[in-house]
Amino acid sequence: MNGGRIKNRNTRHARPTSAYANRSHRGSSNSARPQPQDFHNAQRNYERYVTLAQAEALSGNAIGAENYYQHAEHHYRIMSSDKVTT
Repeated sequence: MNGGRIKNRNTRHARPTSAYANRSHRGSSNSARPQPQDFHNAQRNYERYVTLAQAEALSGNAIGAENYYQHAEHHYRIMSSDKVTT
């Protein structure tokens, strides 16, 4: 059927372990979380994305407007969390 050849489909080419030895563990749970952004930067970004969303809505691009509104909402939540923690 296969000409007498036996194929082992489970074999893989081994990669050298040294390729993985120098990787840093960036996503480890011991790393510190980033500090919240400055309130003024969040407010500026919120206003910027709302303005962009309104411009997209006026041009008839509802999907683009929704995208910018979602970005604005993200920065609004940052502003709200900064008020509570500071």
